[in-house]
Amino acid sequence: MVAALERGLSASKSFNFKRMFDSSSTKHQQPQTIVVENGDSHLVESNTPKSQNSDSLSESPVESIPPMISPLNRPGKRPDRQQADTEMLKDRFAKLLLGEDMSGGGKGVSSALALSNAITNLAASIFGEQTKLQPMPQDRQARWKKEIDWLLSVTDHIVEFVPSQQTSKDGVCTEIMVTRQRGDLLMNIPALRKLDAMLIDTLDNFKGHNEFYYVSRDSEEGKQASNARSNDKWWLPPVKVPPGGLSEPARRMLYFQKDSVTQVQKAAMAINAQVLSEMAIPESYIESLPKNGRASLGDSIYKSITEEWFDPEQFLSMLDMSTEHKVLDLKNKIEASVVIWKRKLHVKDSKSSWGSAVSLEKRELFEERAETILVLLKQKFPGLPQSSLDISKIQFNKDVGQAVLESYSRILESLAYTVMSRIEDVIYTDSLARKETLLAEETSDGGRTSETDSESAGSSNSGEETEKLDPRYSKTLLDFMGWSDNSSKSSDKPTKSPGLTPKKFSYLENLNGFRSPKARH
Repeated sequence: MVAALERGLSASKSFNFKRMFDSSSTKHQQPQTIVVENGDSHLVESNTPKSQNSDSLSESPVESIPPMISPLNRPGKRPDRQQADTEMLKDRFAKLLLGEDMSGGGKGVSSALALSNAITNLAASIFGEQTKLQPMPQDRQARWKKEIDWLLSVTDHIVEFVPSQQTSKDGVCTEIMVTRQRGDLLMNIPALRKLDAMLIDTLDNFKGHNEFYYVSRDSEEGKQASNARSNDKWWLPPVKVPPGGLSEPARRMLYFQKDSVTQVQKAAMAINAQVLSEMAIPESYIESLPKNGRASLGDSIYKSITEEWFDPEQFLSMLDMSTEHKVLDLKNKIEASVVIWKRKLHVKDSKSSWGSAVSLEKRELFEERAETILVLLKQKFPGLPQSSLDISKIQFNKDVGQAVLESYSRILESLAYTVMSRIEDVIYTDSLARKETLLAEETSDGGRTSETDSESAGSSNSGEETEKLDPRYSKTLLDFMGWSDNSSKSSDKPTKSPGLTPKKFSYLENLNGFRSPKARH
């Protein structure tokens, strides 16, 4: 054993002597390496020995030269924008996980309500500044697409089991259960994304249109451009059109875009109404209701709804809906009565406080009439704030998927209403400009007609008849806007309001309407 150890030591010494001899003989053939440092390159000699034959190459260890790494590509140094996005993503999802309770004490809201609030607040910060009919800035548009994708990514993990078939290698077909995105999300999320893209494209279509423009409200031109519609929206800049109004192609484009936005609003409204109808009614809301519909509606409204002959249009015309508060109060009363009547239909015990003394047929008829009134209210006042029932449902909802669908459809409905309101502002200003032009033409034509009448007898009667028949003289603001004049109809039915959307404030114009209700602690 000692002899073997001595032989090993001698072999190691001979190997070392050989390496030293090879190193001294090849010292003058040191390879050179180019090193880049601070943008300047210079040559340095490498201390790595170079073998002259294959035997020495196989015996000598290979020393690898580390690759050159640019300071921009060094690990640990991310671009500033990517790092900022990462920090923002951490902040967003930290608030969601904490339930908006930054103290971490567990007193936050539910995950569904936190996600609904996050989508609502994001839309308020992005679209709240859309005061003009013009494309969105690229930075805000990129931020909206990026952050809404973050929040909607939660729905990709809400799945359900569905049956499927699997075929093995030997051809045997086996039925198994697989997961896929939940049905309501699978259907509505792509539809809402499409509506979102359509609204952004609608705003982009107004790029380069210079026939109408916006002026400062404090300027002299802004004071001249103010009208009854713009005075009600004092925070918006007045719109200005040419003296004779818009050109025919521009006017057609405006009406086409308005029709497109109207369809988007109706689709978003339908999805939102469907999701809200599927949400469970909280017990706290039911406990706060009176025990019968008459107490909820009041004697006069209850009598109008329960009469044998009922016209919802005439019913609404008899009520005072001059302010937003009165319309919202009416909606709350009718929704409460619908919940009461539905609950009475399912209660079989006549001794219960929810028992019904009216027949089921009449109860269903009253419920149908009340729901018809709710539909008309939503159509006439699309910018109406959420009712008490809607707030209660959103606040106590625990389904994350329904919370995402409700909030996303609500903000798209509100954005569509805002865009349509901006379009109607331009159309209204254009109609006023055209009306002024027609009045000026009518005045000048009237002067020329009086001179002609003084020269020829009997021409006045024919001129009056021509003036009555000529649509150029009989056109009014109603004709230009496409409104219907109901004054010639029977006096039994009231005169309907013009075709423009009623002057109501949307969630986007009033940022308080954007925020979903918070949980009561």
